[in-house]
Amino acid sequence: MRAITQQTFGGPEVLTVVDVPEPRALPTEVLVRVEAIGLNPLEGRLRSGEFPLLGQPPFILGWDVSGVVEEARTDRFRPGDEVFGMPLFPRAASAYAEVVSAPALHLERKPASLSHVEASALPVVGLTAWQGLVDLAGVREGDRVLVHGGGGGVGHVAIQIAKALGAHVITTAAGSKREFVEGFGADEVIDYTAVDFAEAVRGIDVVLDTIGGDAVERSLAVLRPGGHLVTAVAEEDLRLVARYEAAGMRFSGIAVDPDPVALRALVDLVEQGRLRVHVEETFPFERVVDAHRLLDAGHLRGKLVLTVRPQGGASRG
Repeated sequence: MRAITQQTFGGPEVLTVVDVPEPRALPTEVLVRVEAIGLNPLEGRLRSGEFPLLGQPPFILGWDVSGVVEEARTDRFRPGDEVFGMPLFPRAASAYAEVVSAPALHLERKPASLSHVEASALPVVGLTAWQGLVDLAGVREGDRVLVHGGGGGVGHVAIQIAKALGAHVITTAAGSKREFVEGFGADEVIDYTAVDFAEAVRGIDVVLDTIGGDAVERSLAVLRPGGHLVTAVAEEDLRLVARYEAAGMRFSGIAVDPDPVALRALVDLVEQGRLRVHVEETFPFERVVDAHRLLDAGHLRGKLVLTVRPQGGASRG
């Protein structure tokens, strides 16, 4: 089978398509013939060596997959089932490949309303948002939730989950993304290029941070007493944890995991018509270098996806 690997840390050009042996399914696992692969900013950091989660190269990146079960060593699925998920994270799932072996519990049946491209874009961002808002923050009806970076992958999904929980959702986003985030249900939009969010809002119950930087520290000013900051990017900053605790606030970092209960909850929201995922652009498997260049550039709306079967060129989602 074909896979995308790298022999050294570096820029997008270190990614190469090679032939490797197909994986084998162990008991309780399935082999998935991959149709589409969701890309995440973390993978650019891993590729470059900025965050050496997978150790030294060579390795195969990727976790977000959607495809068709080819072999099942479990009763949960049968060959021919369409599935999607985020297997094995934070261990290597080697998902930049034509075939992936994955624990059956880390996958869920693909909703019929989602294409493989859309389904592959959902697991990492969906599970991150769900675990941050539901498992850590316990968002309830009537809560005021501020989502930093509402136009991004995690952000636009988090807006929808918070709305489904009955929250009033405020988000920061560039002015050019106002209509985009309002389309996903944001009640208020703060254009961070023109307005300081720390002066624009108060009385926030939960802040979900997807961008890091000084936004985390400055969010302390907008929380109500006892409020909760949940971050997907600054979870190891002990200085910030101490500042929040000293102010009587809560500070949590998301360590996303392939929780089957949360994945099923995402499917339920999709099937209820309350959750969708936006794919900014798709690239054929062979153009992974181009896809990673765009990934590194940032400021995306939603997600980027690799399609494994030849598609002829990049297309807008």
